[in-house]
Amino acid sequence: MRPLAQLPAAAGPGAVLEALRAAFAGGPALFVSSGAPGADAAPPPAEVARHVGLVVETSGTTGRPKRVVLPADAVLASAAASESALGGPAQWVLALPVHYIAGLNVLARSLCAETAPVAVDAGPFTAAGFRAAAARLAPELPHATALVPAQLATLLDDAEARAVLRGFQAVLVGGQATPATLLERAAEGSIRVVRSYGSSETSGGCVYDGRPIGATRVRVEDGEVQLAGPSLADGYLDDAALTAERFVVAEGVRWFRTADAGEWDGATLRVLGRRDDVIVSGGVKVALGRIEEALRAHPGFAQVVVVAVPDARWGERPVAVAAGAEADDAAALAAVAAGLGPAARPERVVRVAALPVLPSGKPDRVALRILASAAD
Repeated sequence: MRPLAQLPAAAGPGAVLEALRAAFAGGPALFVSSGAPGADAAPPPAEVARHVGLVVETSGTTGRPKRVVLPADAVLASAAASESALGGPAQWVLALPVHYIAGLNVLARSLCAETAPVAVDAGPFTAAGFRAAAARLAPELPHATALVPAQLATLLDDAEARAVLRGFQAVLVGGQATPATLLERAAEGSIRVVRSYGSSETSGGCVYDGRPIGATRVRVEDGEVQLAGPSLADGYLDDAALTAERFVVAEGVRWFRTADAGEWDGATLRVLGRRDDVIVSGGVKVALGRIEEALRAHPGFAQVVVVAVPDARWGERPVAVAAGAEADDAAALAAVAAGLGPAARPERVVRVAALPVLPSGKPDRVALRILASAAD
């Protein structure tokens, strides 16, 4: 056994980096508590198994955040695979919270590369703040960063930030579906964006641009994406039942059941959205993720999330919550119906100034469902 050190998220990136360095060197394992609403308030155990390096909270996008137990070797395997996939070691700009796996991964990659990460100042994310952090990078080193799509959109809207990103080795983007329009804008600006797919249970992103990195393995069973490899978690802290449900062994290989729907052709993975985001409306199955993808092809829907709301006649109906002023919403909804069928047409579009998000930057689907229902 080894001690488990707990740090609050407010401790800051520097303190977390040093605690992570100690964990990798054989010192106490690390748990950075988020203090986020709905997070488990129970104190963690004083000790964990010797091989454990991190205990990480999930973002709680679709429910109560969980505590994931990660071996130190799993986190290091993830960092090594990422470095290889991106073209070598780099100095990173840290723009994500360090109590979630995406931010911790930036720190882990920095430790493995023996480079000093540069953190964006605390507070609302802005292009100016990112540029200021990037200005502190060592000019002789390759540079990289990890973002969520909303942050990428903010930087692409700023000419100086675009110029900064153009010189980066890579810009990892994960956390939610990345609109095709954002990827096109980045490509037009000669910015290398790499779409990252993974979760806390896989030590973060383990599939880049649809292809597994390192020794990651992919399969799709009954429509569900499952992942295997050296970056897998042990399971969930003090929750043997959930661990047994989400981690399964088949022919000697341990797989993590992602609960995402997807397609795998043996080389490239296409993630279609959460399996629990498939609703039945009027007896017809409707994938909310596919509706979002279709809407993002239209002006005014770069930032949109589709949620299900109860409907007395149909059981459930999709509703789109979009950020920004109304565009040609009627034409976009008609195009969804034409492309995906009448049942997929959102009942309405709810316009908001900004989409509610969790501290991780992912959409707050609970708040979005409340907004969608209140607008009825």
